[in-house]
This record gives sequence, structure tokens and C-alpha cells, in this order.
Amino acid sequence: MSEMLPMSSAPAEPVPGPLGLYVHVPFCATTCDFCAFYQTRPTAEGIARYLEGIAAEMRLFPPDRPVTTVFWGGGTPGLLAPSALRRLGELVRAYVGDQLVEWTVEMAPASVTRARLEALRDVGVTRISMGAQSFSPELLAALGRQHTREQVLRAYDRVRAAEFPSVNLDLMFALPGQTEAEWMSDLDQAVALAPDHLSTYCLTFEEDTKLWVKLSEGRVKLDPENEDRLYERTWEHLTAAGYPQYEVANFARPGHPCLHNLNTWHMHEWIGLGPAAASQYAGLRAANTADLNQWFENVGQGRRVTEDRVELTPELLAQDALIFGLRLTAGVNPVALARRFPSAQWDRARGVLADLEAEGWAEKSGPLFRLTTAGRLLADAVGEAILTAMDPG
Repeated sequence: MSEMLPMSSAPAEPVPGPLGLYVHVPFCATTCDFCAFYQTRPTAEGIARYLEGIAAEMRLFPPDRPVTTVFWGGGTPGLLAPSALRRLGELVRAYVGDQLVEWTVEMAPASVTRARLEALRDVGVTRISMGAQSFSPELLAALGRQHTREQVLRAYDRVRAAEFPSVNLDLMFALPGQTEAEWMSDLDQAVALAPDHLSTYCLTFEEDTKLWVKLSEGRVKLDPENEDRLYERTWEHLTAAGYPQYEVANFARPGHPCLHNLNTWHMHEWIGLGPAAASQYAGLRAANTADLNQWFENVGQGRRVTEDRVELTPELLAQDALIFGLRLTAGVNPVALARRFPSAQWDRARGVLADLEAEGWAEKSGPLFRLTTAGRLLADAVGEAILTAMDPG
């Protein structure tokens, strides 16, 4: 495999790649049992401060080139009133330039109204991503979700009627008490709605969540073998249903992969605005303060305070581009990465890739290297192996 990874003295990524914008909208009416993202309850005063703070942060942190993709996450962006959605959208429009190709907004089923959808269409949103999670009332209750199956179906109909170019549904599996038959039923009900994109996430237990407490108290248990079985059934079922897999957890009809996420996984740049939003931009990876009032005070005084600051060296970006690239069904081109980041530890990476191939966890097809089904089940372990091997320290 030595021919795969030529060394070069060329600079790392001399031409700037795509630039994304992530806007964190931190408002949630309640906290789901599995959620570890920063959020706060919405109030009229809090939303007004938030919008004022976004405008201030935009002035402090202008992009150096036009933005091509936008993603609003949360929290629940759809909790904002139509007038607030329009205001936030107008701010984004003025900030990003004239080369925007994709604009995604996350919505919870209970917050989907015709007036909100109209506001989002008017400002230029192209993709709605709705967190259904499950169609089972019992499982939704187990997750602490504040919507019903009927609300999911009604919200989906409204989103479709608004004619957004792309609609995504999020589902979760390996839920406490969920059977394989229940998960397959959820998949079938989702496919019957015919969204353009499906995201399927295995439930994870994040610290400081209600589910983590239940796990630590023994009220729920992990079952890795069941998780692997559900992963494989999901991949087979959705591919057969016309949703090719393009990443471990993501499936899309042709023309509908999420470009914002793809650019992120390819280790291009994005700017994060709002409390707790992370950025990867101008040589630095960092996150805003995870507190609405403190963030507002900082940007109002002309300070953009960030935490967990990490210098974006070519070595770090090479590791991450290889790790996330291997999670993509298309795989990764190590030759192209070696040219983009020539100073990384590619001699060590070569050994890891050879080991993955020997174990049957990866395969080479032309210039591309991708994980097999067995390898995708071990994607996290593969990432750890790459980190360990390519650590410049």
C-alpha cells in the first residue's frame, strides 16, 4: 500500500474549501431524556436578547468568503415565533453572501405550524429536518419526547405541503424496551411517508442526561449485540427501500444528501454562532460559552469568548478527515488527503489501513478506501486506532 500515500511539499489545502454556518438556537420547552445539548426555556426577553446577540456576534465575526451551507440546530429552532424566524433569517441572509446552496432547519413535530413554515420558506430555507425519533407512543414517552405519532404525521404533511426541496426525518433505535419488530415498524412507517432523507441514530447515553442516570441505576441496560443487529437490518432495509446509505447513520435519495454535514465530515470550515455553537475556522476549533446570558453579555461588549480552543494543525485535520471519511459509504481517498495535508503521519496511517484491510474491516477500490459492513459496526474503534497511530506526539 506504499504507493497510496505519496509525500509532497505542497501546502495544505491552498484553495479555501466550502464555508458553512451553524446557528445554535438554544430554546427548548422541555429536555428530552437523551439530550445533552445546551438549551434553555424560551421567554420573550430571552429570545429578544438572543436575536440581538446574533446580530452583534455577526458584526464581530464576519466571514472571509461567501457561505455555501447553513444549518440551524438546537434546542428547537422551530419554537421561535414566525416573526423571530424571519428576523433570524434576514440576519443570516445579510451575513452569508450570494452563493448559498443549502439551508437546513431542525424542527420538532409539535412546533411545526403553517405560519412558521411560511416564514422559513420566505427567507430561503431549503431543507427541514424533523426529529420524529419513533412512531410508538410508548417509546416516545420513554425518551421524554413531547409529541405524539399523530403530531409527527400532521407536521410531516404540513412540511410537504410547504414544498421545501428536501425533507429529512430523524429516527432513533436501540431504545429502552424496543424490540426489533418495533424498530422495523418505525422504519416502514418512515419509508411510507417518502421523505428525501432519513437519519437513524443508535441511542447513546450522554453524561448529565436522565437516560444516563437510569443506566447508572441499572434501570436500563446496554445490549451491543442487539445494537449491531439493528444497525445491519437498518442498512439493508433502507437501501432496499430506495435510500442509499451515504454515511453510517444517514440515507438519502439521489440528490438529497446533507451538503452541510458532508462538508463538515470532509473537514472544511464552518462558523458557529450563538451560545454553545462550535466553529472550525481561521485555524481554530472552539466553542462559544454555553450560557445565553453570558454569551449575550460578551458579544454585547464586543468580545467573542470561546472555550475548548484547539489549533487546527494539518496533522489534526488529516486525522479527522480520515476518520470521518471512513464513515462515509463512498470511502476516503488517502492519496488526496496526503496531498492536502502532507505533513501528517501518513506512514503510520498506512499501517492502520493495511491492518483494517487484513482484518476484513475495510477494502480498497481504485483510489478509495472504505469500511466493509463489519468495519462500519466498529467505526468508533477504527477512529480510535487512527487517532492513536497518527498522533504526532
